[in-house]
Amino acid sequence: MIESERKSFDFQPILSNTLVKLVPLQKEDLDKLYAVASDPLIWEQHPNKSRYQRPVFEKFFEGAMASGGAFLIHDAATGQVIGSTRFYDWDAHTSSVFIGYTFIDRLFWGKGYNLSIKQLMASHAFEYVARILFHIGAENLRSQRSIVKTGAHKIGEEVVAYYGEPDKLNFVYELKKEDFDTN
Repeated sequence: MIESERKSFDFQPILSNTLVKLVPLQKEDLDKLYAVASDPLIWEQHPNKSRYQRPVFEKFFEGAMASGGAFLIHDAATGQVIGSTRFYDWDAHTSSVFIGYTFIDRLFWGKGYNLSIKQLMASHAFEYVARILFHIGAENLRSQRSIVKTGAHKIGEEVVAYYGEPDKLNFVYELKKEDFDTN
């Protein structure tokens, strides 16, 4: 594809399916999202285990807003705010984008919501890129098990500089367009 034919990545469309609706994150969403994020058990395997604390979460939220690719996740049936996720680090030259920083209310764990979110975002991303990458905390076994359900596989390890937070070791997973299964 020649440079002039490349589409610019659409970081914040409204995305929805039968389980979730993703809408662009807004500054006024802080309190609604913190109500979900204030559960310490959400973060127990995450590289930053103290993100449930309001000042730490506010720094995370600031980074989400600065990313330009963050979403507020709603339960499609009730409209309830259940979490957040984002696109980041789009690279037109390598035809890749990252999906990550995803968290959802524990009431929605184990019910297909996380996979549904990733499939929804991947379907959108694959309109623009050939591969999607994921940073997953080295200690986050729950997310590591979950991401392979999308067809992604581990391709490396790297230390990630989180916005305003300590750098942490992450595993890098890759999902190629040809390996993506929407079912």
